Amino acid sequence: MKRNYEVLHWASSFLKAHEKEERVAELLLCHHLRMTRAQLFANLREEMDEQIERAVIADLKKHVYEHIPVQYLIGSETFYGREFLVNPAVLIPRPETEELVEGVLQRIARLFPKSQTLDVVDVGTGSGAIAVTLALENESLYVRAIDISKEALMVASENARRLGANVQFLYGDLLQPLIEANCRVDVVVSNPPYIPEQDIASLSPIVQKEPRQALVGGADGLFFYRRLMDELPLVLKERALVAFEIGAGQGEAVARLLSQTFPHAVVDVAYDINGKDRMVFAEIAP
Repeated sequence: MKRNYEVLHWASSFLKAHEKEERVAELLLCHHLRMTRAQLFANLREEMDEQIERAVIADLKKHVYEHIPVQYLIGSETFYGREFLVNPAVLIPRPETEELVEGVLQRIARLFPKSQTLDVVDVGTGSGAIAVTLALENESLYVRAIDISKEALMVASENARRLGANVQFLYGDLLQPLIEANCRVDVVVSNPPYIPEQDIASLSPIVQKEPRQALVGGADGLFFYRRLMDELPLVLKERALVAFEIGAGQGEAVARLLSQTFPHAVVDVAYDINGKDRMVFAEIAP
């Protein structure tokens, strides 16, 4: 039997030779050994069961040859310090979206009294990462989450249950469930599909394994933002916050859409840790 460090070294070299991220080796070993990263490195000289070694190698080959994202192989991704279940029905949460959540929490604290219960909706919730995190980080929020994929809603609901978040999940297209219920909210947050259709083919093969309906935003990537401009006035209260994640380079266009829809709003394009325009916020006052 090989020792853990031998398998880790081989796996890292195999990934590097195929131009894949070497950290995938650690993630797969931790998953199959049921260890944390610290435990793995404390037990590098322990022998690895041959069945576990075969399972690690099988997953490595799926990642390298079939381009299956490692998060789908291990069934989870960390977001805002919590583990979220993921599968091919949902987009894998990204660090950039953590910045969107942080921006929403900061603006809520500034714009609304702390004692007030606020109605929040996450549009296109996917794994539920945004909705669940907001509900757990600020208990004064009453959070709803909408998705057009029933499979995604099952994943999101399970994440809310496992993490103890009180979120109401609604099936529907964008804001239609709220419009039909004549329901108004204080905060709308969304990370909609924003990749232009012609750019999909140039994405990495691994990203292309994620659900297409969670990636493609029409010909120019702005299709869903335009649709939301029609629906937002029907669901927002007089004082409200809108928060979007966007693709790099889309900040000016999305900000313009919001300014045209809400002429008196304070619209702000925010940049992520890599210096790319990644979020647009609109603060709407009576």
